[in-house]
Amino acid sequence: MQKNNSAILGTEPIGKLLIKQAVPASIGILVMSLNILVDTIFVGQWIGSTAIAAINVVLPVSFFIAALGMSIGIGGSSIISRALGANNYRKALKVFGNQITLTLFFTIALVIPGLWFVDSIVTTFGGKGAIFEPAKTYYTIVLYGVPFLALCMMGNTVIRAEGRPKFAMYAMLFPSVGNLILDYLFINVLDFGMAGAAWATTGSYLLCFVFILWFFFSKHSELKINMSHFGLNRPIVSEIGSLGFVTLARQAVVSITYLFMNNILFDLGGETSVTAYAIVGRMLMFALFPVYGITQGFLPIAGYNYGANKYDRVKETISTALKYAVGLGILVFVVLMAFPKRLQRYLRQMPKF
Repeated sequence: MQKNNSAILGTEPIGKLLIKQAVPASIGILVMSLNILVDTIFVGQWIGSTAIAAINVVLPVSFFIAALGMSIGIGGSSIISRALGANNYRKALKVFGNQITLTLFFTIALVIPGLWFVDSIVTTFGGKGAIFEPAKTYYTIVLYGVPFLALCMMGNTVIRAEGRPKFAMYAMLFPSVGNLILDYLFINVLDFGMAGAAWATTGSYLLCFVFILWFFFSKHSELKINMSHFGLNRPIVSEIGSLGFVTLARQAVVSITYLFMNNILFDLGGETSVTAYAIVGRMLMFALFPVYGITQGFLPIAGYNYGANKYDRVKETISTALKYAVGLGILVFVVLMAFPKRLQRYLRQMPKF
């Protein structure tokens, strides 16, 4: 086991370290956001605007299930960072094994009824009228890949906890690029329509999972687990749950918001309103990628130094991250408010495929 991978989290200057952690995270989120935008263009041009609305109906359901993996990942990764900072590798390994077990259990437990009650779920989340059939097709196929997405979201946070932000970035880059290639192949070349868009998305989840699996089996990871680490430990599970609950609750609120908005917009303006809402949501995710990157970079640094009892570095990490995030947030706000028409013009000038 290599024990020096994460050591830099407790030694390098905070400002330099935060940039080193946040920049790869921001690049990964940027590429993922661009992927979502371009994917929206592909689907809209090759299938139709109704397909964009259909995907928007499905995302809250699939992302909520996948968010279980993110919440388990964030909760467990906080423990792992602190354990690595305290040189408690036995606990770090046990936590990682428990994360995998919990992610598989909860996601599969939700996917099964999600597939069983597909018609009522799609309708409840706004899949009505012309949106229903493409949404059902997309939802059914994508849900098969959601457990892999949950494992990817969990694994990505653990990679960051080890102080390996570049590999976490690669884990987002490969499936993003792969999704665009598969979109072109399945939709434009093979003419699979909505099913093609769904299989491209599911394929990107699998690609990400393969990369993350490779990372943890490679020499780059400190966490070499075995079967003994998968058995659930009550105190660890409780700590993961208490730390990850905030993330899960936040995603639940987002999913509920989508549920109400999709239904309200459909009743007021039909499929067109749902499509417009979907496009705006993707633009906002793209605009906020620098702030998300700061958040991702902050967590492992704070956790590691807390575990190492370096509380001054923890305070400095919080202060520096807040300054960076607030500054970037203000910059994004100013750009959006100052140049709305120009941004709208750029969107209209995007190439037609």
